[in-house]
Amino acid sequence: MRITIISVGKLKEKYLKQGVQEYLKRLQPYAKIEIIEVADEPHQDGISEQAAEQVRQKEAERVSRHIKSSTFLIALDAAGKMYSSEELAGYFEKLMLKGKSDITMLIGGSLGLSAGLLKRCQLRLSFSKLTFPHQLMRLILLEQIYRIFKINRGEPYHK
Repeated sequence: MRITIISVGKLKEKYLKQGVQEYLKRLQPYAKIEIIEVADEPHQDGISEQAAEQVRQKEAERVSRHIKSSTFLIALDAAGKMYSSEELAGYFEKLMLKGKSDITMLIGGSLGLSAGLLKRCQLRLSFSKLTFPHQLMRLILLEQIYRIFKINRGEPYHK
């Protein structure tokens, strides 16, 4: 399986970089993982919704350049569908059985993903009703991908 994670914004904190590297190492036996970072669009706090959508659209243009037409597209979206780890593992297993071995997962910037980009996705996935920093979501996503493979292979992993 090939999984591409396209993320808006660069990872800056050392502890997050270390965590990401650890999970990338753990995932090597299971899948080819590629992380693509695109620049976030500068903006001020408290901007209008119209200005926020313009920021999201500019970021979406950068993200879209890296999306292959043949990939199964998943957006991380606070308003998306929530799964337990076991349910998400089952979802991924069904994707593989259907021949969907190329998956792209999108992590938006601090304002989220554009409406147009969300409409292109086959799945909008939420990890929680809580709000997480988009940089931290990269680490959480990698941990869950690792957990998916462990569950689907019946291998032990802490609960």
